[in-house]
Amino acid sequence: MQKPPLNPDVAEIAPTDPVLTVYDEEHIITYLRMLDADAEGADWREVAQLVLHIDPDLELDRARRAFDTHLTRAKWMTEHGYRHLLRGGASNPNL
Repeated sequence: MQKPPLNPDVAEIAPTDPVLTVYDEEHIITYLRMLDADAEGADWREVAQLVLHIDPDLELDRARRAFDTHLTRAKWMTEHGYRHLLRGGASNPNL
């Protein structure tokens, strides 16, 4: 796995695949930031603006959808996705 970008742009909807995706690998830091913000009780609008680069004042529905799906995926990573990382990531055909 290559080093993930520090602050990548995000898709409107995070993956829902039952396995780790290349998108997940590229957005590990995004997911960690989402989990940190959630643990701190940060306002979702601020997280959408700072972490996801979507202005909720301009694109409320898109920002909320991206926030919800990326937080859900971040939580999935803590329960399931990390196992895929330990086995070599999305590019490992033996998953």
